[in-house]
Parts: sequence; structure tokens; C-alpha cells
Amino acid sequence: MSTDWQQLLEQVEYKLRQGGSDSRRLFHGRGRCYEGLEQVCVDSFFPALLVTFFEGYEDEDELCKKLWQIAESHSYLGIATQRRYQSGAPIEWQCGEVVMDPVAQRGGLKFPLTFERQNVGFFLDIEPGRAWLEEQVRAQVEQGPVKMLNLFAFTCAFSAVARAAGDIEIVNVDVNRGVLNRGRENHEVNGLSLRGIQFLQFDALRQFKRFDRRGPFQLGVVDPPTRQKGRFDVSQNYEKLLRQLPVCLADEADLLMVINSPRHSEAHFREMIVGADSGYEVVQRLAQNPDFPDRDPDAALKMLHVKYRRQK
Repeated sequence: MSTDWQQLLEQVEYKLRQGGSDSRRLFHGRGRCYEGLEQVCVDSFFPALLVTFFEGYEDEDELCKKLWQIAESHSYLGIATQRRYQSGAPIEWQCGEVVMDPVAQRGGLKFPLTFERQNVGFFLDIEPGRAWLEEQVRAQVEQGPVKMLNLFAFTCAFSAVARAAGDIEIVNVDVNRGVLNRGRENHEVNGLSLRGIQFLQFDALRQFKRFDRRGPFQLGVVDPPTRQKGRFDVSQNYEKLLRQLPVCLADEADLLMVINSPRHSEAHFREMIVGADSGYEVVQRLAQNPDFPDRDPDAALKMLHVKYRRQK
């Protein structure tokens, strides 16, 4: 039975007509706001369009052909498809030409992508967190020296954004040396100084004492994977990490705490944080990226601004 792609096509056309060079999600089916289209998303990494299928559709090729008619009229060069429902989540170029060295664009910054892997290297949904961090850096550098801790740093996009916003020291921690190397490249390709920036291959929870003395940190980002086999599970380990964290924080610190688990509500996340240490205060939940509408706010990505004040 053929899928009615009209809502998706209209949404993509509407957003492309808005213009702008920043990478963004053009269609977010995973938020369950579009019946029958829950398993497909479309992302713009100009001049490449990336279509992700989380389950199989009989007429995927038909959708790509219709998308190409729209994309080509907006000067895109090619459409890549990723089929998450297949082993290895393969990506292939479906229409147009192969875009060599695709990048995510964010203002004046660019982030090289890896279309050969399931996670291409830049998460669009967490943009409100990056904007929050920029504001924090600009405000705090006026008060004096600032150190930032970036846990589960992945390709260090938070670090690059922070360094572009101000001259602060940053410690990036991730267990994967490969993504840290890409994080270093993300700084270098944007002409950002590496002075005062560290890329440490540690397990954020189990090797906490290997980096905790590099503070005290006035800023922090905690953005763990929902589940990393054998290493981290938000249900079992997040609160344990939050209990350890104050040791390396300044007497007052601003933190971005993130959880991307539909099974954990905002209320549960808040309880986990304040239960971990009496010094934590949840200031606010950051507004959702409007490109990622979700029928259930509790199932969506949750980004909380948390203030830490050491108890005397």
C-alpha cells in the first residue's frame, strides 16, 4: 500500500523556502505528529539532503524522487538515504550526485560529517543547548577566567561553540578516541585555537578521578548516551555520576544536563538531579528545537539548565 507523502513534501518545501544556510531538520516524523510518517526524518546539510528511514516503506524510492524534484530546485546536489532498519544502518546516495565531504553548518562554524556511520557526527536537536552555552560563555568571561567540563563530548561540538564564543579553558571527556580526534578537527577546521583545550579519553563515570582535579569548573555539559553497552545506562548510572560531579565544580556553576530517553519524564529527571546533591537547583527546561515537534514533551529530548551552589 502506497504511503501518502504529501505532508512531508509540503513541510520540506515550506522550510526550504524560508532560506538560511544553517543545517536543520526539515521533517521530523519521530515526534509522532504525522500519522503514517513516524519512521522517517529529513535533514538538510546543504548541498546534501539526508533522508533517514527507521523502518521500511514500500515506496521509499518514490519519496526520494519527489524530494529530489524539490531539492534540486533549491540548488541541492544530492540526496543520501540512511536505512536504520538494516544491519549497519547503511547510507547510499539515492538521487543527484555524491556530495564529497558533507558538513553541518551553524552560523560561521562548520562541522565535517561522516556519512559512512550511523551517527553522522552532529546532532541537530540539541541546538537550543548550544545557544544556551554561547550565552553562558559570553556572560561569564566578563567576570573572569572560566573553565568548562564537557562530558560525553562526542565530536566536541559544544567545545567548538564555546571556544568561538569566548577564550575559556575546556576539558572534553569521551571514552572513544576516534570521536575526540574528530572533535580536535572540528576546532582546527574552524580556525579555533586549541590553547587551553584538552581532549581526554576517559570513561566519564568509572575514571572520574582521572579528570576531576582539572577544575574547578564554572560551566559544564552532561550529555550522555541513553545506553552504551557495558559502559553507561541513564537508568542505572546517571544519578551516580551526578553525585560525583560536585567534587570538581566551582562553588557556583551553571550546568546543562541532558537526557534523551522517552522512558524518563521531565519530572523524573528533575527528581534524579536534586536527589543526587542538595546543591543542585533546576533553573529551567530549555525550549525544544522547533524543528523537532513531539506529541509527548516527556518523550522528547530534555535539556535542563541546572545551577550548582556548594552547601556550606
